[in-house]
Amino acid sequence: MSGYCDIAPGHPLHGPYHDREYGFPQREEAVLFERLLLEINQAGLSWETMLKKREGFRAAYSGFDVDKVARYGDKDRARLLADPGIIRNRLKVEAAIHNAQVIQQLRGSHGSFAAWLDAHHPLPKTDWITLFKKTFRFTGGEITNEFLMSLGYLPGAHREDCPAFTRAAKQRPPWMAAGEH
Repeated sequence: MSGYCDIAPGHPLHGPYHDREYGFPQREEAVLFERLLLEINQAGLSWETMLKKREGFRAAYSGFDVDKVARYGDKDRARLLADPGIIRNRLKVEAAIHNAQVIQQLRGSHGSFAAWLDAHHPLPKTDWITLFKKTFRFTGGEITNEFLMSLGYLPGAHREDCPAFTRAAKQRPPWMAAGEH
């Protein structure tokens, strides 16, 4: 199912991400926010570009600290739009700041971003996409699908014969726990 299992292993950038992160469940807010931010910024570009710029994004977006990004003002926006270490797109920068503020709100309503995801799982992919478009900015179908698949909320990150599938399955990703296997 996943062509990523064919190209990623052994690749200096894709390999470690494929083998240890893609499709593996995550709960930490900064990790979830990072993945959302990178998926949004990947739109129109390659995932390899995102992996190359990952450390630049980490530095530019305060280590993916939701509270810090949510407080970004005009000076931060200008700094981000001038930073060659990230994708300098005004809509994507605005989406990152807005989405950090949304995640803060999700803490109030659900306790955490992960708990919000859990509260809506399992949903069919089309319902996830509708929910994300209603909740966040710059989250179309492909961005939402990849975000959720990368965190184990939707199946398909790895083929069953891929060694990473076995490692991810041991962590009981949400899609597997919901009996979608």
